[in-house]
Amino acid sequence: MRNLVPLPYRRVSVQPYSGEMTAAALQAHLLGKEAYRRTEYIVLRKEDATAVVSITTSDRESLFGLMETVEVIALPEDCTYSELPDVDPGVPSALAAAARESGVGPGGTLVVRGKYDHVNFIHHPDPTVVRVLEVVPPEPPKLYDLARQVLRYATLPPIELELERIDLREQAARARAAAFLAPCRAGGLEGLPSPVLFLDERPQMREDWLLIGCERSLQFHRHYYGDEPPRIEMCPRRLAGARHDLTLLKCCLLENEIEMDGSIAVTPWGADVAYVESALRSLTAAYAEEEQ
Repeated sequence: MRNLVPLPYRRVSVQPYSGEMTAAALQAHLLGKEAYRRTEYIVLRKEDATAVVSITTSDRESLFGLMETVEVIALPEDCTYSELPDVDPGVPSALAAAARESGVGPGGTLVVRGKYDHVNFIHHPDPTVVRVLEVVPPEPPKLYDLARQVLRYATLPPIELELERIDLREQAARARAAAFLAPCRAGGLEGLPSPVLFLDERPQMREDWLLIGCERSLQFHRHYYGDEPPRIEMCPRRLAGARHDLTLLKCCLLENEIEMDGSIAVTPWGADVAYVESALRSLTAAYAEEEQ
């Protein structure tokens, strides 16, 4: 029952209720009554108290069937109801985030009346943690921001992101180089303590610079100038090291594919939301296989 989120949420019915909020009373109230053929869960509301049950019916083909079984999912002592108009009730990660912000832990249930006035719930929220290893600048870290965008719409299992930042500005400040060579202006590395030149602009004069770059930048430098300068490594894949936590990162040596390396999903440096969604699906699938 961990991370139970009914999808599509038309499977959830909301009904007013005036009786006792006990398992026996709820079952006695519902058994034998009609239910719409798509209804599998019922949220019962009595003033500020909320309970959730699952049901089976005698007939799923006809428009209505009689309720044959009623199983209590959550009683008021473990069930929280929240009106959150910005939360999409069809997105499991959005419901998991709402549960965390509402203080509902893995032993509880959160019922949300969210976007479009629709209602859904998450039972025993315990999202999978994915670490996003990313270099900054730019701000916000691009891959992390894309992953957050994906979790606002994708019907992935509930995921909680943890950002692991590598600040290139701090490393450059410690280096005290006469000049820096950055991959391009889009990296946001202007304003370092020494002059900054940009590899994609192919400076005419080879200077005594410190390259801030990855293997691809080094390949460009060898092509342009015929040598390898000292450098600050900026490839998250190289910097990640051995790890067992589920991790999302990027590498510029990938161009059109995603690679799985144990518990690490690697996207191309220029990944868009489609790549990131695919990578997160691969990570959650790998995690599910480990749990079985």
